[in-house]
Amino acid sequence: MTFTVTLAWRHLRSDPARLPLLALRLAPGPVRRAVRAAATRMGGLARAYALWDRGQREEARSAVLAAATGASPRRVDRLVSASLAAGDADTARELVEQLPEGPRRDAAEYRTALATGRAVPASPSTSPDHHGITLTRGHRTRPDDTVNARRPARPAGERWRVAEDPAAPGAGLRVLHLVTNALPHTNAGYTQRTHRIATAQREAGMDVHVATRAGYPLTKGVADPRTLVRVDGIPYHRLLPWTAPADARAELAAGLGLAGPLVEALRPHVLHAASNHHNARLALELGRRYGLPVVYEVRGFLEESWLSRDPSRGVEDAFYQAERANETECMLAADLVVTLGEAMRADIEARGVPRERLLVAPNAVDASFLEPLPPGDGVRAELGIGAEEFVVGTTTSCFSYEGLDVLLDAVALLRDRGERVHALIVGDGPELPALRARAEALGLAGAAHFPGRVPAGEVRSYHGALDVFAVPRRDDRVCRLVTPLKPVEAMAGGLPVVASELPALREIVEPGVTGELIPAGESAALAEVLTKLAYSHEKRISYGLAGRNRVGTDRTWAEAAYRYNQAYRALIRKLSEPGQIP
Repeated sequence: MTFTVTLAWRHLRSDPARLPLLALRLAPGPVRRAVRAAATRMGGLARAYALWDRGQREEARSAVLAAATGASPRRVDRLVSASLAAGDADTARELVEQLPEGPRRDAAEYRTALATGRAVPASPSTSPDHHGITLTRGHRTRPDDTVNARRPARPAGERWRVAEDPAAPGAGLRVLHLVTNALPHTNAGYTQRTHRIATAQREAGMDVHVATRAGYPLTKGVADPRTLVRVDGIPYHRLLPWTAPADARAELAAGLGLAGPLVEALRPHVLHAASNHHNARLALELGRRYGLPVVYEVRGFLEESWLSRDPSRGVEDAFYQAERANETECMLAADLVVTLGEAMRADIEARGVPRERLLVAPNAVDASFLEPLPPGDGVRAELGIGAEEFVVGTTTSCFSYEGLDVLLDAVALLRDRGERVHALIVGDGPELPALRARAEALGLAGAAHFPGRVPAGEVRSYHGALDVFAVPRRDDRVCRLVTPLKPVEAMAGGLPVVASELPALREIVEPGVTGELIPAGESAALAEVLTKLAYSHEKRISYGLAGRNRVGTDRTWAEAAYRYNQAYRALIRKLSEPGQIP
């Protein structure tokens, strides 16, 4: 209760303009629709909030600018805050220009700069050693020194040893994963990867534990105060302080205060942190204190994701620079950096991480995903799709860089030609309201289906309703670098994949063998490829079989667990060499 109260109070003080949007999103469907309808009739800022919640951003912008006409500086300042809360930086900047010179305008400009990443808070948290930790591991005197000298909290002779058991490759190894969020409250590619890795490692004989970021899940509004939850037998430890940390430094201090006793109780042999740098810094400090090797798994480049969500953002923005510097520092400091694909590996190596300290562990699947897909008749019937109609779709998070508007445009083109084609987009995210509105504007009522987020156990049922899996990602830097999990799962089930021709996606799809690649952003090209596949059942089957075989050979979590086991043991041996521990 104390944590929730302090968190709510900090949100209320720091960003009260966001509360109406959060309240709408958390409200039950009927209440949400009724409130939106009433707010639309009220006009002004209330109307703008309702339009933002519907995804009608241009209409909301018009409502805000109309409300600002002739308004007092105080009223315009409130409109600036509301626009920033809704993620409309362009409107916020335009409103700032309407404010008279003086402290109010200066404050509004600063808030806008912070919200848009043009500035970062002027505090110790933005310095290179921004959490009060000296990350000395990466500052090596010899390029081949893979584990830097450190000061363990106990004598070297009392180090935790690994019991060897030739019958189980991972036997005796205990690993503690440090992650941002987790099942059962957050179901996404990130949390699925965590759970699949942990499950595969346990099946390989390792003793596996997962700890989530300080405050989770309370920080996400989930009233679950349990400090230990088991999911499929995997223990998930929650680091729950009494009060919500005020900033990153306080969060790290809280994490250390709770994770330190956990490390002492579990006695892990390896600390394995996953993106982002907050988790890595916690692992690095724990590793320094207890003389443990630290693996940092880079699952994405969050500064690139941030950049892709607003075309007004740039690589020179302060937030981008600060996040990239923080990530790079942690990569350089870790004993081993794991990432998902060759494009990501090349980027990390270009930052100065030696190749010998890099491991690629690509997104993978459980062996169960290689079984034939369940029949999709039930899903099709529920959505009103005929058994003989052609369905193209995806399971994903609805962010702008996914290019789902291109998929809708391609389906509209095919429908205009008389083809009986449906789009099926399974997932949720900030762009979902806008996608629904776009489908309606394109005349795709009854032909574009948005069931929202579905339980992980039902995903393959929706795969079974598809004829082709689409990944129409935009040509953004994050999409060129980061390899997604969802198309790998689709290929495992025997679905042909049509994807944008980007380096990260070329690692998954081989044109003419497992699917097709199209120029990013070109709906006409996507429509042409879909037309060919719609009329060639034989080609779809061929692509699907080839994809399933490839995934079964190279991309299973059992294979990933084997790679991790080998890497962990190499690090532990290196740490045990004379001269490695003072």
